[in-house]
Amino acid sequence: MIFSAFSDTAEYLYNHVASFAKMRFGLDTAVITGAVEGRTTVKGLKATLNNVLTCFSPISKSREILMPGNETEIDTLIATDCISEGQNLQDCDYVINYDIHWNPVRIIQRFGRIDRIGSGNKYIQLVNFWPDMTLDEYINLKSRVETRMKISVMTSTGDDDLINPEEKGDLEYRKQQLKRLQEEVVDIEDMSTGISIMDLGLNEFRLDLLEYIKTHDDLDKKPKGLHAVVPATEECPEGVIFVLRNINNSINIDNQNRIHPFYMVYIGVDGEVVCDYLNPKKLLDTVRLLCRGKSEPIVSLCERFNRETDDGRNMADMSQLLSDAIHSIVDVKEESDIDSLFSAGGTSALLSEISGLDDFELICFLVVKK
Repeated sequence: MIFSAFSDTAEYLYNHVASFAKMRFGLDTAVITGAVEGRTTVKGLKATLNNVLTCFSPISKSREILMPGNETEIDTLIATDCISEGQNLQDCDYVINYDIHWNPVRIIQRFGRIDRIGSGNKYIQLVNFWPDMTLDEYINLKSRVETRMKISVMTSTGDDDLINPEEKGDLEYRKQQLKRLQEEVVDIEDMSTGISIMDLGLNEFRLDLLEYIKTHDDLDKKPKGLHAVVPATEECPEGVIFVLRNINNSINIDNQNRIHPFYMVYIGVDGEVVCDYLNPKKLLDTVRLLCRGKSEPIVSLCERFNRETDDGRNMADMSQLLSDAIHSIVDVKEESDIDSLFSAGGTSALLSEISGLDDFELICFLVVKK
């Protein structure tokens, strides 16, 4: 998959790559830009967005259902950011950024099309073509363009705040992340400490949430502590995924948690951490996988959970796992009554002995059972 920010560039690449790849290697190519209907070297295939993506990633897009009897495969897809969000294309194992977007989030969104649960590839790779200038020049160019745009806005609105401190900090943060992408060989498995550049690609979850809110606009009225029970899988062992909120919004240890003030932890039934709070994208992907296609409670699992907890009156095991989850965040022995988090009202402060994160409320939790 080859990404470009500009439709003209994508068309240029298609014109120079498609015929060469077809003649030299017998490979089929397609281009999707969102501006005009796509093109492909596959004869007889109408190059709509859905047709192209289905033939490019037939397993993840369920080609056997959508296009029964069609064995067409597209080997190379050239596209703009019109497909950088919300598409599952994990049949693919190689992404090329032909140009570098100034926002590192966009780069990770592109990579996120193939870095997904369900990929059958042993390895996936991301290749970046960097601009022929320093990152300082690149970021400053972007900043100058935005400043000119804001000047035009200022003349009509009277707002003279060209670039506020928050935006300056954002630009500096993005520059540092781009430097990491440029200077490091990014291995997702090694990105477990510090600010993880792979955790930036959370926009697709925000989009899912915005879509959900359209038909469920009363979320703010829901009580804290709601939970559901889902079946465990080979990749997702028995345990609980807790979602907590740190009430003291000014606290964020080492600025490592990209979804602060919310904290997610996947803890196994043995008290061992399956996935820690520094990996929100992986946790959200796991929740999505476990809950996919389940619009109604799984009666047998719910009945077992209710028996084990005496219909919610005995949450000792859940309390212990919650305690273990909190310890995994703050790494300090905690001596307050965790059970109060499950009481009516749903909120309780932890004692101040926990330095840094001393004020949580339980938002919800997902019980994973065999």
